[in-house]
Amino acid sequence: MFLGSHSLRLDEKGRLALPVRFRDLVTGGVVLTKGQERCVYGLTHERVAEVQRARAAAMPADTGRARALNRLGFGSMVELEPDKAGRITLPALLREYAGLDRDVVVVGVDTRFEIWDAAAWDAYVAEQEAAYAESESEGMPTLS
Repeated sequence: MFLGSHSLRLDEKGRLALPVRFRDLVTGGVVLTKGQERCVYGLTHERVAEVQRARAAAMPADTGRARALNRLGFGSMVELEPDKAGRITLPALLREYAGLDRDVVVVGVDTRFEIWDAAAWDAYVAEQEAAYAESESEGMPTLS
């Protein structure tokens, strides 16, 4: 499970040193792809396979929506192997999509991690935090 928020920096080559606890979860490699709200998702190969099976079960592959989701989702995926220092190089296309320049926040979100521009993450948290604090569990399991 990917947990926590980690303020990090990209180096001049677009490399990111993954948080130490995340490195053990991606020893078999990591898949990066475009995420919602203009971040980059990082997933294990196993999680990508689960998502593919869930999509296939949820909708016929020959619909326009399925084709678009598959093209944009799988088409933007990049498979990477962390180097010996636990770094991955974020492709320019994904850095541009998420507006990643230097300061980033890596956020653990259960079965994936997200890479956000630090200012965009701060704005997202400011916008969502009050609603989160006031939200009802709406039938979802809680941590209490």
